[in-house]
Amino acid sequence: MPATVLIGAQWGDEGKGKITDILAQKSQVVVRSQGGNNAGHTVEANGVVYKLHLLPSGILNPETLCIIGNGVVIDPKSLIDEINQMSKHGISTANLKIDARAHVIMPYHIKLDGLFEHLRGKGEIGTTKRGIGPCYCDKAERSGIRMFDLINKHTFERKLKENLAVKNKILQFIYNEPPLDEKDILGEYAQYASILAPYVADTTVMVYDAIKSGKDVLFEGAQGTLLDLDLGTYPYVTSSHPISGGACTGAGIGPTLIDDCVGIAKSYTTRVGKGPFPTELFDEVGDTIREKGSEFGTTTGRPRRCGWLDAVILKYSVRTSGLTKIVINKLDTLSGIGNIKICTAYKKDNEIITDFPADPTQLELCTPVYEELEGWDEDISGVKTFDELPDAAKKYIKRIEQICSVPVWMIGVGPRRDQNIIVRGD
Repeated sequence: MPATVLIGAQWGDEGKGKITDILAQKSQVVVRSQGGNNAGHTVEANGVVYKLHLLPSGILNPETLCIIGNGVVIDPKSLIDEINQMSKHGISTANLKIDARAHVIMPYHIKLDGLFEHLRGKGEIGTTKRGIGPCYCDKAERSGIRMFDLINKHTFERKLKENLAVKNKILQFIYNEPPLDEKDILGEYAQYASILAPYVADTTVMVYDAIKSGKDVLFEGAQGTLLDLDLGTYPYVTSSHPISGGACTGAGIGPTLIDDCVGIAKSYTTRVGKGPFPTELFDEVGDTIREKGSEFGTTTGRPRRCGWLDAVILKYSVRTSGLTKIVINKLDTLSGIGNIKICTAYKKDNEIITDFPADPTQLELCTPVYEELEGWDEDISGVKTFDELPDAAKKYIKRIEQICSVPVWMIGVGPRRDQNIIVRGD
């Protein structure tokens, strides 16, 4: 491989978990480098569906070192719940390591997240209310609690006292909410610390040494390009950097150590929550895509908004993450829905726009410029090779390659590990 970054090339939910699981089978190290338990990866293996939120998808492979990097924010209760779920399925997490620098989500983060969102009213962002944003706020404000603080009893007590002095005033005097009890939090988080302490290490050294020794290392992204804090459809974004550059800062390695950048996209486009979405469908076709593609959030269960493939977005992902190849997932979902459309540009007033706008308010004024292609009716969920695909499906894939100027490396035709077509290469 040997050092590969895998990112979402749309608004997240592109099926990264399955692709990560496939690549992890020949990776010695898998690293999660950003986000928190607001992300969700669904992996189906051996007839069991696993819904992962913090654990790297490589956890299903006992020989793979799985790392939660310094750029991740960790809800310890959520992580321990996942570890316990793995144990119930007979899957060991002895191969898991957590970076000592990763920030910890505290009860006041979760409480304030919900209160912030409620206060926004009609301007709500659509946060999962899991405390992700407020935790990243504290990180930027330099008042955060990190994993090595959590497992150091005296440091944790001091930092918790300092933070509660501020957070409780916000809860009481701004939101008219009761203060959080320091002793309750200390007792709860002491239990978390005792469970998670054996996993905590300086993972930046592990990742660097693995790459320098020639091991195959996979950086697993969460969310997607258009949810990036800087480059996404702000403010309807996440609080971290899901682009390939986020793997560098979130895992503590330099960009020259990365060999390959793989972008994952669906054969159509989806997003969850509010914000502009030029190709969104409000008709029967959109409903059909949602039902056939099981487009409901892994973490929230919310129905996803569905639309035609937006190639302007894909080109943006290629540019901002330096993608070297693309995976197109859920091609089987498009079978039998008639002719298919690809958005190749936007139209605003009388102007044709071929680059993704920096200003999301301008995106709201854009309408898609479509190119229509012939569809196919055949069930392709059992197809094993590119040549076996219907001619119309092959033309669709080739057209995506032409527009994005990046090769399609793999095609997903179902949720299982074996429902993939390798277009080129291993």
